[in-house]
Amino acid sequence: MMNMYNTAMGTELIKHGIIVQGSSTEPWLNLAIEEALYNAASKGLCALYLWQNENTVVIGRNQNAWRECRTELLHSEGGKLARRTTGGGAVYHDLGNLNFSFVRPMGEYDSKRQTGVILSAVRSLGVGAEFTGRNDLVTLNGEKFSGNAYRKSAAAGLQHGTLLVDVDMGKLSRYLAPSKEKLSSKGVKSVRSRVCNLSSYGAHITVASLKQAVIGAYTGEYGEARQLTEQELLSSGIIDSCEVARLRERNASFEWLMGRAGDFDVRLERRFDWGGVELALTLEHGIIKRALCYSDGMDEALFPMVAQALSGAEFTPRRMGETVLSIDSPCAGDIARWLLSLSI
Repeated sequence: MMNMYNTAMGTELIKHGIIVQGSSTEPWLNLAIEEALYNAASKGLCALYLWQNENTVVIGRNQNAWRECRTELLHSEGGKLARRTTGGGAVYHDLGNLNFSFVRPMGEYDSKRQTGVILSAVRSLGVGAEFTGRNDLVTLNGEKFSGNAYRKSAAAGLQHGTLLVDVDMGKLSRYLAPSKEKLSSKGVKSVRSRVCNLSSYGAHITVASLKQAVIGAYTGEYGEARQLTEQELLSSGIIDSCEVARLRERNASFEWLMGRAGDFDVRLERRFDWGGVELALTLEHGIIKRALCYSDGMDEALFPMVAQALSGAEFTPRRMGETVLSIDSPCAGDIARWLLSLSI
């Protein structure tokens, strides 16, 4: 298939899309490039983006940073906090970690096929692996080495994830602070016990060798692709460098990272099979004047809808439940039934 882009350099034809190898290790810039690629996918771009962050905790789009990460410790040790545009939970990145992003028009988007590329790459290095649960890649011994997250629109899709190669597990355990309920629901004792480094399966597995394996698996699946450096991408016109700058500024802002956590009158929490939910509500004369909905659930669009629906509703189980039940989503149905069951 041929994809066409109108760029500042003129019309360019790229067969089977592009492969971009990032050089920056700053999370706010890397996530800005990824989002610009996703936006370009709505115009026909197919891309594989490989990148790394240094000493970073990345939280999901709808998570409460104060609850998911030991932010003060992270910052005191020179680390960075970042928030992605997809759902799911918090992850730790360092230079022992390789990140991958598939961005494709919806007509070309196939999460099973894309996941197959990563599994093929890992297996080519001698590690048996499989996809399990809602978003995890694990070894045949059940050790998690990758988590995936997703974003979709009518025009484009994004699938991205981490690959743990030689990550500092001590920092991973110290910076991430998931609830005890979340760990209990997964039947594990600690963050560290849930994950493994692929390098433990052989010294030949490095970030460099895994990167080449992923590129080889991608071209084997999709055919020849044009390879670009980060700088070549930014100067090509395939994505808008001004857009990248704007997104990078937003990504680094306090408002984007921490949200409007502040003080609330009521906090309600519940864990479901698909993830946890935390509602933070400000009340005035029995009416919900302000609502935030935090979650590590995978549907990044749902939880802002829940917060919007609750804003202005009466603070009663019946009204809150009925309001959320109007959202067309199985997860919203679970939240609504929980709210209806409350004794307030």
